[in-house]
Amino acid sequence: MTGTATEAEPRTLAPPERRTATVTGLERLGAYTLARALDAAPAPWPRPGQFFMLAAASGWGGGAGERPYLPRAFSHARAVERPDGLELAFLLEEVGPGTARLAALEPGEGLALVGPLGVGWRPPAAGSRPVLVGGGIGAAPVLCLADELGEDAPVLLGFRSAAHAEAAGLFGRPVELATDDGGAGRRGFVTELLAERLDADPGATVFACGPPPMLEAVRALCAERGVAAQLAMESGMACGFGACFGCVVPTRDGYVRLCLEGPVLDADRLETALVPGAGH
Repeated sequence: MTGTATEAEPRTLAPPERRTATVTGLERLGAYTLARALDAAPAPWPRPGQFFMLAAASGWGGGAGERPYLPRAFSHARAVERPDGLELAFLLEEVGPGTARLAALEPGEGLALVGPLGVGWRPPAAGSRPVLVGGGIGAAPVLCLADELGEDAPVLLGFRSAAHAEAAGLFGRPVELATDDGGAGRRGFVTELLAERLDADPGATVFACGPPPMLEAVRALCAERGVAAQLAMESGMACGFGACFGCVVPTRDGYVRLCLEGPVLDADRLETALVPGAGH
């Protein structure tokens, strides 16, 4: 039930059925909530960049207009092996009825999940040094990748405000930080930090997750400099396993379903990371 980011295989296949994990704790981190749940089923170890389809095991679909109805896709922030199962952590921001219900879960309640799903990050080419870039809630998969790669991999994070930037404390080590309002770290965008980092290390490989405008800025910056980049993208997902075609995005070699061929894609496959249906 173990795995590392140095393995070449970026996909762990999920059990096909929905199962119920038990919420073990919720921690408020400024604008975010970190939810932990113990998955006692014999499930495989998820790869950094993969995702899970989440729903509350009860009280889901009973709100106004029966919302929330569909499960929500979340990359895991951490996976920790416990004596009685795998403890998964998810970083949540309340932006609608689904995320509000998930953030309102209490210890002992059930978290229905399917996963791990999709393709995660692949290791950088030999001789290339990883640089990890996270924006907003996109810091979550960057966190589990940073855990596996170790402290030699620099981490650059961008947030809207100091309240959002409290999530940087999860990394437990120094990170380079930028916020839109200058409330924490440097005032500006995380891509400004990335440009400076690539000036110093043009042989890097960039691993990035964040809102679509940030990912497009990362893609364009890396394309201009000839730097390899892998982007963990997002789009609307209803199923997570390729049946609904809700997460289809265009690439240079045709359309792909992010839940099957992504969510991590090589940046050079894209004309743009600003894809229809994506939001953050």
